Amino acid sequence: MRYLFRPPAAEAAGLLALPWHQPLEEWDEDLLLEVPQRGISRHVVRFTVSEGRVYALKEISEPLARHEYALLTEFEGEGLPSVSVLGICFDRPDDQQAILVTRYLEYSMSYRYLFSGPRAGQAPDQLLDTLVQLLVRLHLAGVYWGDCSLSNTLFRPDAGTYTAYLVDAETAERHGSLSPRKRAYDVELARERVGAELMDLAAGELLPAEIDPIEVANALPGRYEALWDEVTREEVFRADEQAYRVAERVQRINELGFDVGEIELVTSAEGARLRVETRVAEPGQHRRELGRLTGLQVQENQALRLLNDLRSFRAYLEQRRGEPVPETVAAHRWLTEVYLPVVTAVPPELAGRLEPAEFFHEVLEHRWFLSERAGFDVGTWAAVRSYVQYVLPRTPREVTTPSVIAARS
Repeated sequence: MRYLFRPPAAEAAGLLALPWHQPLEEWDEDLLLEVPQRGISRHVVRFTVSEGRVYALKEISEPLARHEYALLTEFEGEGLPSVSVLGICFDRPDDQQAILVTRYLEYSMSYRYLFSGPRAGQAPDQLLDTLVQLLVRLHLAGVYWGDCSLSNTLFRPDAGTYTAYLVDAETAERHGSLSPRKRAYDVELARERVGAELMDLAAGELLPAEIDPIEVANALPGRYEALWDEVTREEVFRADEQAYRVAERVQRINELGFDVGEIELVTSAEGARLRVETRVAEPGQHRRELGRLTGLQVQENQALRLLNDLRSFRAYLEQRRGEPVPETVAAHRWLTEVYLPVVTAVPPELAGRLEPAEFFHEVLEHRWFLSERAGFDVGTWAAVRSYVQYVLPRTPREVTTPSVIAARS
C-alpha cells in the first residue's frame, strides 16, 4: 500500500494505524464516528477521529482520487470555499479502490439534514442563493463543476445566513477561463439536479407543501445570471461621476459577498469605462480585519457582526474615558472582557452545538429581542444567562459538531 499526504503531514501519523488493507465497509465500528449531519453519498464514506480531529474517508477509484486530491489542493491554496484534503491511500490489496482523506468541515451540515433533521424548516431560497454564490465563485476561478448540486455542497451557519462549500470535485475541471457556453451548461446541470433533490424531499414530505420544487429549481439560472452580471459587468459613466461610481460598485460587490481585486478605469472624452476584477477566494474583507485586530478566525458575516460589537465597545470606552482609545487597545479589551467570557459561558454539556462566533451572534440577537420586550437595553450578560438557560438547551443534541462528540467519547 502507498500513502500520499499533503505537507505538513504530522496529523496524518495517527491515521496510519488504521486498517487500510480492509474494505472501508468492513472497518470496526470502534474506529469510526457517526456524524448525524452527513448527507447521502454514491460512494462508501466513513468518518474517523485522530488527535481530536475528524476526517472523512471516501472510497473511489485511484484516478478519481488523484484528480480530486489535486483540485482540492489547488482550491484550498487559492482560498476557494471547499473541504480541505489531507491525502490518499492507494495500491490497496485485492485491487481495492483508493481512499481519499479530507478534513471534516466543523459545524457544517448537508442540505438533507437541514430539511429533515432537528433544524428542519430551512427555506430552499436561502440555500439556493448560497449555492449560486459558490457556483459563481468557482466559475470566476475557471472551474467547471460538472456536478453542482445540493448534495455535493455543505452548508455552514454564518451569523443568521449560510456559507456554501464544495465537498465533491470528482467531475470538476480546471480551465484558464470558462466560456459562456460552458458556464451555461454547468448551470443547466445544477438546475436539473437541484430540482430532482427538492422533488425527492417533497416525496418524503420534508418540503413545505407551498414550495414547488420545479419552480425553485427553474429560478436558479436567473439568480445565477443576475449575480454573474453584477460581479463581472463593465460600466460606462461620465468622467465627473467616477469618484462615487467606483466606490458604489466596490461596495455593491462587497455586499454580495465578494472581494475586489484589480480595478481598471479607462477615461476618454466620451466618459469613463470601469472594469472590476472580482476575487474568487472566500469573502474576507471583514475576516481579515477581525483577524488583524483579535486573531480570531471566523466566517465573513460573523466577522462583520463581531466587528460591529467591537466598535460599539470602543465607543463606550471612549465615552467613559472622555478621550480617544486606540483601535488595538479596544480590540484587546473587547476580546478579553467581552468575547471570550461570553463564548466560554456555554456549559460543558451544551458545548459544540454552535460555533463560538455563531453563539456570540445568537447572544447579540437574543439581547436585542429581550431589550425590545423590556423597553430598555438588558445588557450582554443578562442575554447570555437567558440564552444559555432557555434557548441553547432547545438546540438539538444532534447538531453537536463531531470533534466535540469525539472528545466526549
